Amino acid sequence: MPAAPAPARGRRPAPEAPGATLARVARRVVACGRCPRLRAHCREVARVRRRAYRDQVYWGRPVPGFGDPAARLVLVGLAPAAHGGNRTGRIFTGDRSGDWLYGALFRAGFANQPTATHRGDGLRLAGAYVTAAGRCAPPGNRPSPEELENCRPYLAAELAALERARVVVALGGVAWDAVLRVWAEAGHALPRPRPRFGHGAEFLPASGLPVLLGSYHPSQQNTLTRRLTQPMFDAVFARARELLGARRIR
Repeated sequence: MPAAPAPARGRRPAPEAPGATLARVARRVVACGRCPRLRAHCREVARVRRRAYRDQVYWGRPVPGFGDPAARLVLVGLAPAAHGGNRTGRIFTGDRSGDWLYGALFRAGFANQPTATHRGDGLRLAGAYVTAAGRCAPPGNRPSPEELENCRPYLAAELAALERARVVVALGGVAWDAVLRVWAEAGHALPRPRPRFGHGAEFLPASGLPVLLGSYHPSQQNTLTRRLTQPMFDAVFARARELLGARRIR
């Protein structure tokens, strides 16, 4: 059998597919131990468990992103919920915030079903990817600035791999700030003062980056008080759809 031809000298290796890069980032996230306080909290929540989930084995580790490697829409949240992502091992899964998010993605045509209950529930995203500024469930839903800084390289790696992304929706002010910090640390010029977060806020960077949209986070604190309503949330995704169809950001 003839030997395989030697690779041509000077030829660059083929670029890694986005899915392979995202899978590598996911492995790094799950194995991360940069924040002892958060890791201890996740393990303790997984040990004690909520009464309704006493018969379940919690994930209890950092939670990676989830979705389509060819996504044109990226959603960035705050961090996994203690009895949501920290229990199920998938971001925005198993809690009411996830019901709101994936319900909206379903209505906008980005998801095949409106619910997310566990990792084997059949949920698939088409053209969308969901991630977060923090990867461990924080006590009181409040990661420290240092903990968010420890997580930021993972968000940066995901956003770099998602090279087809044209719109990023930041779910809350922490996510908005995390995205802007990733872009600034990558050397992209941003205006001063930096664009301010608000529900429905838009920022179109001059450097060819995706459009950044702001939305209130679909937490119960916001939805039960009606600070965020379903029509308000759906309007964000309708605007994302509109932007994805605009020639200026293709």
